[in-house]
Amino acid sequence: MINNRVLPRFTNTLSSVIIFGSFFFIAGIMWAGYLIRGSPLYTGVGVARPQPIPFSHERHIRSDAIDCRFCHSSVESSPFAGMPPTETCMQCHTQIGLNSPILDQVRESYKTNRPLQWQRIYNLPGYVHFDHSIHVNKGVGCVTCHGPMDNMVPLPEQFPIDNRTPVIWKAQPLTMQWCLKCHRNPENYVRPREQVFNLNWRPQKPQADLGRELIGKYKIKDAGYLTNCDVCHF
Repeated sequence: MINNRVLPRFTNTLSSVIIFGSFFFIAGIMWAGYLIRGSPLYTGVGVARPQPIPFSHERHIRSDAIDCRFCHSSVESSPFAGMPPTETCMQCHTQIGLNSPILDQVRESYKTNRPLQWQRIYNLPGYVHFDHSIHVNKGVGCVTCHGPMDNMVPLPEQFPIDNRTPVIWKAQPLTMQWCLKCHRNPENYVRPREQVFNLNWRPQKPQADLGRELIGKYKIKDAGYLTNCDVCHF
């Protein structure tokens, strides 16, 4: 009898293993990509970035009780919160920390009129429009997106104290999924306007109940409108 088999029998099993194995391999790669996109490696959440000056929000906000708007002066009227010019820093530091070496670059910036090169923490894609003034005037607190800035302090056990000590990090991913949580249920996030810059404010009644009152008071549109693509992409 003539054997017409060209390949050995085990090749049938091998081909099945390769086909199904490839499916699970590709699915595994896609799942790993999904996990990476949600991790700090991709989002940057919780990853402290070194700055040219170890500016401590904790000291300025909590210890010195400086209002956010003193430095971020355009946050109530502009899409951008604004970064303070060196002249703003020197309003205090012509009297405070005169001989501190940490402030050498601040003094040099002031003398030469060259701005400090701060490392940006939040940077949305160009196709996303975000307006600080709208959110602030509708009762969205700074802490909602930026986290507890008054608790962001240097971590000496991880980062040696020097002029590159990172003292600020990204608190929220600002992905579309994260933003839509608020746009779908704004009552869970809005607060009285006078408490927007109070990082330690707590509602005196259930947040959802207060939020529903403020939605009407501040004329916040419903979720059907807030989840339209052209609200953030135009």
